[in-house]
Amino acid sequence: MRKQVIFATLAVLILLQLPAFAQLAAPNDSGISIGHIHLLVRDIEAQKKVWIEGLGAEVTKTGTLEMLRLPGVFIIFTKGEPTAGSDGSTVNHIDFQVKDQAAIKAKLTAVNVQFQGLFAVFPDGVRIELLEDKAQTSPVVMHHIHISTPMGEQVRQWYVKTFGAAVGSRRNLPSAMFNGNEVDFLPAQMPTAPTKGRAIDHIGFEVKDLKTFCDKLAAAGVMLERPYTNISQIGLKIAFIVDPIGTRIELTEGLAGK
Repeated sequence: MRKQVIFATLAVLILLQLPAFAQLAAPNDSGISIGHIHLLVRDIEAQKKVWIEGLGAEVTKTGTLEMLRLPGVFIIFTKGEPTAGSDGSTVNHIDFQVKDQAAIKAKLTAVNVQFQGLFAVFPDGVRIELLEDKAQTSPVVMHHIHISTPMGEQVRQWYVKTFGAAVGSRRNLPSAMFNGNEVDFLPAQMPTAPTKGRAIDHIGFEVKDLKTFCDKLAAAGVMLERPYTNISQIGLKIAFIVDPIGTRIELTEGLAGK
């Protein structure tokens, strides 16, 4: 019996040290967490190679939909011709916090990713920021989505009201805080372009009871770009909205636990 207890304890400790690849951040009090980033790319295999070999993403599926997963977020690709990279659009870049910045930069350099300071420029002009935290256990975890706008405070309040995010700040700039990650608002001198058709085509939030949430949005006057839809072949319920500055947002139910 004593050996069984010791074995079970060791097994739990080992599991606790493993990256929570299938785990999105816990939903906030409104039942919402950051869920995925959706890229429009010219060459899906070239993008996959960078994410897998450079950042350690893992391939997974929900129904017929293939995705990549990293702790705290899923990455989804659609093949197409993006009109431009993420720089210049409302979603300027995505940030990951890494345990060893030098090691990750070396892996990305090995797959021909170019760097502009802390920013890695992935194929199709997808900008990725890398921040280091040597205390974290996972090599790479999702940290924030960075929205560029001259209307930072107004847009932050929209995210707070719409998604129940907490009010926060980072580097003295406004943030909408979710459990474990956040949406940050970077000042811009001029209005930025909507995301639709860009390399980062849209961002995604996972929602508990999406149908009820969509009904609440409609009642509050938020227009749905795409109404609530149950797509059985990918095991997801989805809807689309657009924020006040043109950031396209997909709402999903079904990514949690994948």
